Amino acid sequence: MNETLKLETYLDQCALHDPADLPVCQTILGLAQGGRQIAKILARGPLAGALSARIGESLDGDGQKALDVITHDILRDAMLACPVALFASEEADAPEALNAGAALAVAVDPLDGSSNIDTLAPVGTIFSILPARGEAPFLQPGRHQLAAGFLIYGPQTVLAITLGAGTRIFTLDPESGEFLATRGPMVVPPATREYAINASNQRHWEAEIRAYVSELLLGASGPRKQDFNTRWLASMVADAYRILIRGGVYLYPGDQRAGYGKGRLRLIYEANPIALLMEQAGAEATDGRRPILDLVPTELHERVPLVFGSAEEVRRVAAAYAAPPAADSPLFRTRSLFRKTGALA
Repeated sequence: MNETLKLETYLDQCALHDPADLPVCQTILGLAQGGRQIAKILARGPLAGALSARIGESLDGDGQKALDVITHDILRDAMLACPVALFASEEADAPEALNAGAALAVAVDPLDGSSNIDTLAPVGTIFSILPARGEAPFLQPGRHQLAAGFLIYGPQTVLAITLGAGTRIFTLDPESGEFLATRGPMVVPPATREYAINASNQRHWEAEIRAYVSELLLGASGPRKQDFNTRWLASMVADAYRILIRGGVYLYPGDQRAGYGKGRLRLIYEANPIALLMEQAGAEATDGRRPILDLVPTELHERVPLVFGSAEEVRRVAAAYAAPPAADSPLFRTRSLFRKTGALA
């Protein structure tokens, strides 16, 4: 792909190829403009104010940050100028009606990874674009998405998008303000030696996840006969971007903590868009057992376990669930590995 291709030009080409995509393309441009504004705020850091200040409660329990509200407002206002009938956000209890009779419904996580605001770790915006049909357009399976993507704000600001015909990446040129095509169509390698999981939760994991990760930790001396590296950034968009670029697998399973039995991530505005991006790049995304895009949401903020990335590894996780282990690995037993002796008793 020509590295100087502008996002606007690419979307014009998409709309010319299929005029039905015109509202989708207009909406992606609106989201990109919102991303430009967010990128400018983040680039100023504390000069823009106390962006990480906790100003209220949030649906994820981490507390609502000032920048959570700012990004929500920026994206909502951007969607007002687009053919969007309904706007749903992680920062709002219910969808908001915008433009009556418009063709689309848009769901967003305005600021994924907001706990990283003060640490210079990447944060992002995730979005899903659906047809605004029926009385509850957000409760459609993810396969009905017309487009999906994310913006990641790090050393560069990058937009990853799919309109259902491959996943492409555009990088924001800070001098011109243009998003320019830099990668795509993306192809995620089917095999990997990198995995991302929050190991601090291992004592809460299901036995199947314990068994799967224990095999990875055994490395070349274990049944996998190769060493694996762990990567965990506490920002899903950052892990997703890395996987799009070089492969890997990401796991956020359900676990035994109160409220986490169905996972932590939200199906509609986090898991579904990431799943579409991954599938369009040759990767896979499941809840550990079933394809994410086949799940039918029952409520706006529904949680779901999420496993995505290199296809071979995602399938190994599914195999672990299909054949539960006979016993946990000693690596994950809560009892000490060291027996007491007479001298230590």
